Parts: sequence; C-alpha cells; structure tokens
Amino acid sequence: MTTKIQLSRKLASQLLHLAQQSPDLEVCGLVSCKNNVPTNCYPIDNVASEPQTRFLLDTKQQIAAMKKMRENDETLFAIYHSHPTAPACPSALDLEIANYENILHFIISLDTKGILELRAFNIENKTAVEIQMML
Repeated sequence: MTTKIQLSRKLASQLLHLAQQSPDLEVCGLVSCKNNVPTNCYPIDNVASEPQTRFLLDTKQQIAAMKKMRENDETLFAIYHSHPTAPACPSALDLEIANYENILHFIISLDTKGILELRAFNIENKTAVEIQMML
C-alpha cells in the first residue's frame, strides 16, 4: 500500500464542503480514481441508527456509485466520512468495521476550532496507518 497520495485541491475542497453542510452528522461516501489518481467524490446517505457518532453507507446508493464508477472507467480509491466532534483519526468503531482491503479511509474532522482537518488512513486488521496527503 502507498505511503503518500496526491489529492487535488478541488476534490479536497469538495470533501470538506460536504462535511460542513451537515456539521452535526457524519457524512460519508466514496472516492474514485483513474490510473490510481483520486478523481471523483460520490456522496452517499448515512443510514446509521446514530448518525451523529457513526456512519453506514446506504446500500442502494453505494451499489449505484460503484456502477457509475465502472461506467466512468474508475475504481474505488477511498471511503470517506466525517467526525463532527472528534479528531480526524479512526475511532474504535471505524477500525472494527473497516473491511475493504487496499482501500483508503479519509476522515474529516469538524472539531478543530474553525480549521477543518482531512486525513487519510490505510486500515487493515483493525490497525490504522496514516498516509501522507499532498494537496
């Protein structure tokens, strides 16, 4: 797995903006790539029973997003979600539910006194390793 990634300012801004639109709930979705370069964001509804503190991708929307990626000749690069009141680090629950191998996890924190934080992690075997993100 890679140790650093390049993320366009446009894509980073889009992810941060989505988190700001629902500051009290965890937003979530998928990020696609072409030739291993992150390209598009696919927002997906959070259908978790407690969306303030956890996320669960809507299955139908997730399937539709994956279909659209295939149509656009893209592949899944990352799963993203926000933490409205916690740091941009994987929670114990995030580590528990991460079940895609070789897929990054982007976490956006709104708990930073006006400065949003976006970090990337590789999660395998319930262990997170931060991936350097260059904008």
